[in-house]
Amino acid sequence: MIGIVGAMPEEISSIVACLEQVEQQEIGNRTYFSGLLWNKPTVIVFSRWGKVAAATTVSTLILKFNITEVIFTGVAGAIHDDIHIGDIVIGQHLYQHDMDARPLMPQFEIPLLGKTYFETSSSNILLAEKAANTFLSSTIIDSRVLREFHIISPKVHVGDIASGDQFIAAKTTKLAIQKNLPSILCVEMEGAAVAQVCDEFKVPFTIIRTISDSADHEAHLDFPKFIQEIACNYAVGIVKAYYKLS
Repeated sequence: MIGIVGAMPEEISSIVACLEQVEQQEIGNRTYFSGLLWNKPTVIVFSRWGKVAAATTVSTLILKFNITEVIFTGVAGAIHDDIHIGDIVIGQHLYQHDMDARPLMPQFEIPLLGKTYFETSSSNILLAEKAANTFLSSTIIDSRVLREFHIISPKVHVGDIASGDQFIAAKTTKLAIQKNLPSILCVEMEGAAVAQVCDEFKVPFTIIRTISDSADHEAHLDFPKFIQEIACNYAVGIVKAYYKLS
């Protein structure tokens, strides 16, 4: 039983549209859609935004639906200079950039766990990377739409992601994250929380992020259109390729 979690309701809707034998259940102000997704038992849910919301959602998936794997899909802001709008980042190490319990423990260390990050399994990374490349090589997104968002030759990256309860739109904040966590490729608001819950329950996870902006004042203003025209197509396309390859 695979659990698919999305940070945007539009992305989840595009995947739910492919679900067969659909049943839905309301738990904790969330709608969980279960059924067969490309012949695999699946539960799909919109997590809402932020680490607490994401952790709550994934905990429910594990405890109520007995899922055996989590796939999280959503958008993110680029931190590294080599990451561009339209690129895909597969999370390897997931950090919480706003975790700071100093002087009790080092910055970024998760209390009681002794970890500064959570690591995705190599098998999940390889599968997600292959799925993302398969999608990019066969995408049918209109070239005019891609050009509108300056997406020319999108690439797949495997690397570190930082999560925090903060939308990064100030260059000073972006530079601070780059300085404190130099390996980070992109930032978002849920991935590390999902990874922590999965790590504690011993459930495999994969975090897949589509880059929507540059995490500074130059971030693209037409965010709703990006979600509808780009992110939704990326989400369903990558997940479909992931299912076909697994």
